[in-house]
Amino acid sequence: MKRRTGAKAVAIAAAGALLLSACSTSTTGNDGEEGGGSLTVGTTDKVVALDPAGAYDNGSSLVEQQVYPFILAYKPGTADLNPSIAESADFSEPTKYEVKLKDGLKYANGNELTSSDVKFSFDRQLKIQDPNGPSSLLGGLESVETPDDSTVIFNLKRKNDQTFPGVLASAAGPIVDEDVFEADKITENQDIVDGKAFAGPYTIDGFKFNELITYKANPDYKGFIEPAKTETVQMKYYSDANNMKLDVQENTIDVAWRSLSATDVEDLGKNEDLKVHKGPGGEIRYIVFNMDTMPFGAKTDNADEKKSLAVRQAMADSVDRQSIASQVYKDTFTPLYSHVPDGLPGADEPLKSEYGDGQGGADVDKAKKALKDAGVKTPVTLNLQYNPDHYGPSSGDEYALVKDQLDKTGLFKVNLQSTEWVQYSKDRTDDAYPMYQLGWFPDYSDADNYLVPFFYDTDETPSFLANHYRDKTMNKELNAQSSIDDKGKRADALKKIQGQLAEELPTLPLLQGNQIAVSGKDVKGVDDTLDPAFQFRLALLSK
Repeated sequence: MKRRTGAKAVAIAAAGALLLSACSTSTTGNDGEEGGGSLTVGTTDKVVALDPAGAYDNGSSLVEQQVYPFILAYKPGTADLNPSIAESADFSEPTKYEVKLKDGLKYANGNELTSSDVKFSFDRQLKIQDPNGPSSLLGGLESVETPDDSTVIFNLKRKNDQTFPGVLASAAGPIVDEDVFEADKITENQDIVDGKAFAGPYTIDGFKFNELITYKANPDYKGFIEPAKTETVQMKYYSDANNMKLDVQENTIDVAWRSLSATDVEDLGKNEDLKVHKGPGGEIRYIVFNMDTMPFGAKTDNADEKKSLAVRQAMADSVDRQSIASQVYKDTFTPLYSHVPDGLPGADEPLKSEYGDGQGGADVDKAKKALKDAGVKTPVTLNLQYNPDHYGPSSGDEYALVKDQLDKTGLFKVNLQSTEWVQYSKDRTDDAYPMYQLGWFPDYSDADNYLVPFFYDTDETPSFLANHYRDKTMNKELNAQSSIDDKGKRADALKKIQGQLAEELPTLPLLQGNQIAVSGKDVKGVDDTLDPAFQFRLALLSK
């Protein structure tokens, strides 16, 4: 039985005293000393939910990294995983991953953090399976055992699962307080804040949904990352990146983190009072096809699998990725010709050779032939949705150019529409959009993370895309690759998977990008946040 040193009722009663800090001037000032002081960070990302079971997006993950404990964490500046709230973590048997927790762990509300919380956290992810949550990452998890308060045994479906340690540091890995969170449904944001259910480098001291979060350094944090260097960090949320640009120029905020346009980044880089930070890019951009509702989809009046595939293939023949990367993103993005980005072990580029001119460019004649051979009458009407705020202000320009490229072929007539992120993230899983924009910020540095969450789909473990793509062979291959401990053989298996995806095109990859932040010159630690784990760590920032 778990002992509790804090009372939930007391925590909630105290919540009325929480004040939301104002953000009208630059939050500088620690008198030049190391640590202490305060900072303000701006972002256009939006938070879908504070509950890790209900969010699988960059904006929400940024919050999770600051306030929740993880069993494993990446060492800043590397892709190396290390025990965080764990004393040790490793395979004890081929299908058993055993974790020993550190002593004296507790949440900000005083509740002890034990193995019971760990089991609760993963069990509820699998039980809730929210369509906007990361439960698809847990497809390899069979069950969780807790022999004692400090020991957790993860029983895995696959032997020697090479991806599972990464999953523990991913969006599926936050350990939540079982006395605050609901076991079978998403917990409300304010209930989490009121319950002070935090044990990361920071706690949340003030909260106004998608307007401002005030973080306070957590003196009881016992994870791998260093204790917070800045006592107070305010995260200010912008609906307009132009306003964020203006604020960082005027020193109203200390750091601008996602998403400034490429033109704004170029302009701010000329300001001698500011510094542009660039890090390795695992971000990708792509179009998702709803296999039920896209033209000739399985649940349309004129359903035809062959014609549906031909539409996807003709679109792949018609887009010019390099033009999008250069014209819209000033080459801060590069063309992406696979479902796995360049630079990761096993990455391949089958889309480059199979579609368009075979060199990465478009080929209208080839697109025309694909549609004609399938008996598709042209022009085909495409209802294409994009998001104007979550992926930065250039999304409008990006999709205007995609529309222009497709329309100019004469094969398509594109109806382009946009929806803001909070609504967008709900609509896309409710079959509201036949095809739509999506981006991906990886949870861990492995090709698996660009494949399994999207394309492994079963009744027990639905895919994150929820686009009705399900293939038994694909499920089998995705399962098998994660257990191959020979790097060469695993790379071959990953290339085979990418080849099948290139043929079936459940999504159409477009671009691969870099991480970019802009700060005042006296802000330290930003470079360390742009690491191969693709995590932005407020705890490392200071002035």
